Amino acid sequence: MSNATAVRSTLSDEREYVLGTSAEESVRLGLQHRLWSASAHALWERAGIAPGQTVIDVGCGPGHAAMDLAQIVGTRGRVICVDESASYLHQVSEQARSRRLDNVDRILGDVQELGTLLSGWAGKIDAAYARWVLCFVADPARVIEELARLVRPGGRVAIQDYFNYETMSLAPKREEFTRVVQAVGRGFRDRGGDPDIVGRLPEMLHRHGFEVTHLSVNQRVARPIDPIWHWPDSFWRVFVPRLVASGHLDQDAADRFFAVWQEACASRDVFMFLPPVFDVIAVRR
Repeated sequence: MSNATAVRSTLSDEREYVLGTSAEESVRLGLQHRLWSASAHALWERAGIAPGQTVIDVGCGPGHAAMDLAQIVGTRGRVICVDESASYLHQVSEQARSRRLDNVDRILGDVQELGTLLSGWAGKIDAAYARWVLCFVADPARVIEELARLVRPGGRVAIQDYFNYETMSLAPKREEFTRVVQAVGRGFRDRGGDPDIVGRLPEMLHRHGFEVTHLSVNQRVARPIDPIWHWPDSFWRVFVPRLVASGHLDQDAADRFFAVWQEACASRDVFMFLPPVFDVIAVRR
């Protein structure tokens, strides 16, 4: 495995990511990947990611998707993991080492500076993957512009992200739940993110030399007996306290929310309409 982790700027693990980079969040991301891995693999197959290719995992986090991609591209391929959390990149290194994968590179830096971070790869990248990254960055168009410099003509970007995020709801509807969903949206936006980013992506991609060839939605419904129920459950436990700490939600509202959520978790009759996750594939012209 390459030990050349490029430290291009001084970055704080807690500065960048709205959900933080704690051990608890790392575990949550692992669960999230398992629950969404089928849709990720289907997207990668549709995007033509294959053995021998060089792929960027944009905002790789602890590297759960990167490990799968490294196995797909094989020993003749390469996965370049880019993230601005040093602790997450350390976990990438540990995962790759434990799986004996020597085709994984780690680059420390802001994904909005991809062209600088990977200047030697201009026009040589076969594919790039970004999942729940563009909704958090302040300038997603800059990320697309940087990818346009790196992805070769005919290469692809595969994106999974949100649109209509705040349609997420509990059924039957509860005011306590709706209030927290609205606070989540405000929390994203106040940090410079956009929980409806996919609505803007086709124009961004077209403007920077990509053609959108696939656009679809993964709309999932969860019941307490379903494995996917653990996705929102783990999110609330990590993020609601952060909403209180940031002032987007008061403690009383958080307590009332968790009381409602506990009731829902114990019920046979409720379900949750999960936030719509869109698949986007675009080809570099």
